[in-house]
Amino acid sequence: MSGENKPQDSTHFGYKDVPASEKAGMVADVFHSVAGKYDIMNDAMSLGIHRLWKQFAIAQVGVRPGHRVLDLACGTGDLTLKMSPQAGPDGMVIASDINASMLQNGRDRLLDRGITNNVQFVQADAEKLPFPDNSVDRITIAFGLRNVTDQNAALSAMYRCLRPGGRLIILEFSKPVLPGLDKVYDLYSFKILPRLGRIIANDEASYRYLAESIRKHPDQETLKGMMAEAGFDRPHYHNLSGGIVAVHKGYKV
Repeated sequence: MSGENKPQDSTHFGYKDVPASEKAGMVADVFHSVAGKYDIMNDAMSLGIHRLWKQFAIAQVGVRPGHRVLDLACGTGDLTLKMSPQAGPDGMVIASDINASMLQNGRDRLLDRGITNNVQFVQADAEKLPFPDNSVDRITIAFGLRNVTDQNAALSAMYRCLRPGGRLIILEFSKPVLPGLDKVYDLYSFKILPRLGRIIANDEASYRYLAESIRKHPDQETLKGMMAEAGFDRPHYHNLSGGIVAVHKGYKV
């Protein structure tokens, strides 16, 4: 796993070094491509276990009636769907994604489920959040941080938007910690996952990028340190599925 620093004018797109100014557009192309099959692929890739990971993450968020929640990289709205009833009629969940295709799919899905009264949809860049300081009680970002070009900038923006007493929950793929699991995980990620992408979504390249992006994402301890550097109090994490996924939590005091 890497938390290595790249020159400010370059970054990684999977295993490729690319100009930092181009990564957001390249990531956007990936998610425009996979948006239509995103939910089906999530179930296929994880054998449905992603639902348990998200359930655990939502329990860590601790949404209460009246809370204002920002769900970043909301995708097709799995977390928003669960948190909206928890926030209640006096609360609000802001479902935000940088990708218009993903945001539209999420909006359509939530409308189909009758989730309309306390959800707002905002297309936004996690590095430059268009929300006032100290304006939300909770922030979630599930399987989205690794696609952000400048993760430190995004963490700082999240900290700025949180109210004192608020908390951030990050659900993200991470580094396996069980002996031998990393080898099995590599075999699955680089052999089976791209084939699933080709068969189900007719898009092998995008899922190869997603596998590579997981390997380039900071490991658990590195991300914990990045959260502390951004100002979060008591950053810590829970490993799930042997560390394939981790839930990071931090507070604003």
